[in-house]
Amino acid sequence: MSVNLTKDSIDLGIVTTEPEKMLAFYRDTLGLKMQGEMAMPRDGRMYRLECGGSLVKIVVNGKPPRAGSPPGGIGGATGYRYFTLSISNLEEMVERCSEAGYKIVIPKSEIRPGITIAMVEDPDGNWVEFLKID
Repeated sequence: MSVNLTKDSIDLGIVTTEPEKMLAFYRDTLGLKMQGEMAMPRDGRMYRLECGGSLVKIVVNGKPPRAGSPPGGIGGATGYRYFTLSISNLEEMVERCSEAGYKIVIPKSEIRPGITIAMVEDPDGNWVEFLKID
């Protein structure tokens, strides 16, 4: 038996203590469209950003979390360390992120013939991979 999906994409929740910085990255720099904002239990807040058929949910708890994520991206710890956006304008997005002051952790690299990636770090240290297939 397998899971019976009702949607062909996933939604990603990113917990932060600095929503303004995260919205500046995901909404203003990457250009994800704000779908909405809502109250969460215990004085929290969620900001929902459209990412194709998925949502990137920026979540702020009313009470700060006990711990933050360890830095270092893929090599820094186990668990969810990055997610991938398949895009057609990789060069433009890397330049835009760099100009906005975000760290490019893996510069534009062809990993296989016709497949190019780059990775950028968001304000909380999460990595976002850009993937372009020619």
